[in-house]
Amino acid sequence: MSRGDFMQKILVVEDDEKIARVIQLELEFESYDVINAYTGKEAMKLFEKESFDLILLDVMIPELNGLEVLRRIRQKDEHIRIIMLTARDAVMDKVSGLDSGANDYMTKPFEIEELLARIRTQLKERGMNGPAESEEINFRTITVRPSTREVFIEGEDIHLTQKEYDLFYYLLSNKNQVLSREQIIEAVWGYDFFGDTNTVDVYVRYLRKKIDREDPSVISSVRGIGYMVKD
Repeated sequence: MSRGDFMQKILVVEDDEKIARVIQLELEFESYDVINAYTGKEAMKLFEKESFDLILLDVMIPELNGLEVLRRIRQKDEHIRIIMLTARDAVMDKVSGLDSGANDYMTKPFEIEELLARIRTQLKERGMNGPAESEEINFRTITVRPSTREVFIEGEDIHLTQKEYDLFYYLLSNKNQVLSREQIIEAVWGYDFFGDTNTVDVYVRYLRKKIDREDPSVISSVRGIGYMVKD
């Protein structure tokens, strides 16, 4: 279903009412349905009562900070798209947000055009991934259940961290395609990720230790480019 068929709903969690109002007006002009929350507790109440397509979540909010709200939301919903908004630009703040399950990260002040572009990207990815999440993916002796984010090898439940699962699911969903490290970073960590492409290599090593039972590896290296899962 395209955006023309229904209004996608966005929750804006921002304690500065002026900023929240500006964002709301811009999003409504783009035909989104927008609800504002000004505290962490208010955001959680709305999240539990309403159904949202995306959340814009400020880090520095009263009652419950943004990272705590993010953590609680991810315990209940691993698929909703979340973009963190913050005045902070420290590396550890970005790492904490992304590791806790944020899909993207923007540092204030930002241009509204860039925010809108990132929202479109996140909603597009959510829409592309939606139908497949009801179907199992089978590859060799591996079964992936996207609806529950479970991975089984020969019936054995394999525990993957959130980023390990996201990486493996992305590779499997693009089976027989060579994916560059830059493509993987953008899809799995978000294009505002603060770091280098060596992060991909590290997580591929983590994955191989958990999912490889025999040679060749489930994840093939493509020298000078990146990785792929191939038949």
